[in-house]
Amino acid sequence: MKFEKQTYKLILLSIYIGLFLGESVGFSQSIASSKVGLGWSGNSINTVIFRNQALTSNNEFQFTAYYNQEGYMVLAKRSLGTNKWLKHITQYKGNIQDAHNSISIAIDNAGYLHVSWDQHNSPLRYAKSIDPLGIELSEELEMTGLQESSVTYPEFHNLPNGKLLFLYRSGESGNGNLVMNLYNPKSKEWKQIQNDLISGEDARNAYWQTTIDKLGNIHLSWVWRETWDVGTNHDLCYAISTDNGLTWEKSNGEKYQIPIIKETAEVACYIPQGSNLINQTSMDTDSEGNPFIASYWSLQEGTPQYKVVYHKDDNWHLMDTDFHKTAFSLTGGGTKRIPLSRPKILVGDQGVYVLFRDEEMGNRMTLAKTNLNKVNWELSDISNREVGQWEPNYDVNQWKTNNEIHVFSQKVSQIDGEGLDKIDPQPIYIVEFRDN
Repeated sequence: MKFEKQTYKLILLSIYIGLFLGESVGFSQSIASSKVGLGWSGNSINTVIFRNQALTSNNEFQFTAYYNQEGYMVLAKRSLGTNKWLKHITQYKGNIQDAHNSISIAIDNAGYLHVSWDQHNSPLRYAKSIDPLGIELSEELEMTGLQESSVTYPEFHNLPNGKLLFLYRSGESGNGNLVMNLYNPKSKEWKQIQNDLISGEDARNAYWQTTIDKLGNIHLSWVWRETWDVGTNHDLCYAISTDNGLTWEKSNGEKYQIPIIKETAEVACYIPQGSNLINQTSMDTDSEGNPFIASYWSLQEGTPQYKVVYHKDDNWHLMDTDFHKTAFSLTGGGTKRIPLSRPKILVGDQGVYVLFRDEEMGNRMTLAKTNLNKVNWELSDISNREVGQWEPNYDVNQWKTNNEIHVFSQKVSQIDGEGLDKIDPQPIYIVEFRDN
């Protein structure tokens, strides 16, 4: 990576000055931030990457959610373009001692907020707002009543037709299946459309992520894990649905037989076990609907690095980076304390972006930028705040509709193997910027 140290110092200085004044000149960005409130920080539960979504919006209002120091779930909203957040401490608590038990939210096209929280191989917890655009929640609700006894990694996604997707793992690490539900805001009903979309065959499970392109196609990527040990993660796989998740196919149009299993999965990039491959992928698509997938792993005995796998011109391609310099090994179970965050990828007209956090760079929120016509990456910190073991989560709607990046930010700590740290509650900020 050709990036002069003096240039980097100048960019950091300009960003620091810009944040003091309310803006920054890195990447020609204008950076603003608003404080939401104080949240629990004894582990990374408020900032784990698989929350999807921690932050969501419609054309008028933006919503977020987090656990406070007592473990209560707090909902907050603001009018877009303002810094004043209206907060409500809900009646619901979560087991904040387990960083898997994160909160995922979405807003449907009728304005109702949907919330799922506090699940790690445990029964579904789900509620929705009592009123449109409200932040007071109903009693706990069923979705479909099917496969709701052992839920992990709940995540909502908005479809362009106004419907909502809800995905989760049924089962446990090393032995779980992917379930998909579809919500119709007109009938206000959930329907299970896949009870075993990706099957671990009682031998493994898939750690996935999803993105929706502008045509409403659902892109799904995942890595396999053979046991509870993160060191058994392997291979990067892919599927796409063009009919709201009912049928699935490979990138070449070949139809999948459901459930997708290890033997039938399209492998976008072969990665052997023991490669320090992190679980959960990150996805976005370009304007033509080509999928881009970000993760990190190491080649042979090398240092783990962020990598981007993308599909273009009927082939899969790999983009490498060299940001990180110090080797580390991923083994064991539970939520890990890792020097690198899992990345979020964003693909726009101006290029490809990777949002991440690295201990070597001071544990700040860092944005890397490149395009497919050059091999160099430009790096810029988007905040001078140190964020501990934070992982990125952004408002998908603001990115897709306004080309703005709104990031959920909080300094958190994470002790290895699901440990807890004694740390005071830390402020939650929403940091927003655009690349001009």
